[in-house]
Amino acid sequence: MRWRDVKQNKKPLNKKQKTKEEIHEKPAYPYASVLEKLKAFITDSFLLAMPIFYFVIYMIMNGREGFSHHMLLGWSYILIPLGIIIVAFYVISGQTPGLKAYDLKVIDIQTGEKPSLLLAALRYIFFNIVFFTFFGLFVPVFRKDNRGIHDLLSGTAVVKTNV
Repeated sequence: MRWRDVKQNKKPLNKKQKTKEEIHEKPAYPYASVLEKLKAFITDSFLLAMPIFYFVIYMIMNGREGFSHHMLLGWSYILIPLGIIIVAFYVISGQTPGLKAYDLKVIDIQTGEKPSLLLAALRYIFFNIVFFTFFGLFVPVFRKDNRGIHDLLSGTAVVKTNV
């Protein structure tokens, strides 16, 4: 190998050293942006969560007053069925209706396939912890792959399907 080639960075000095093209390589997956994930979350909130909210508050808890007196019980009546529905969507197709509307999909980062039941349940649980405590809610904004703490802990990612 000629010194001029090494100096002009045409070839790596040794096999462990990477070229400029390899350093600036695209990520393995086309990760979804924060805005796309936010739009999908809002869509899922209206399509999946709002009917459950309405049913629990007005049919089970007998109105807002009953819900306000038994708030912990009310939230458990809302979050458990919602979790079962969302986890089922993740396991069956990897997409909730909101994710499907914006051509996004939840994948297991190790395999690139839809997540297993355990990973989907962990993702839902970690998301609720992050969402209700505001801890780490802005982490995806500062990461290049836009993965949140719930994605990092569960080993999942939201990727684009139309790329």
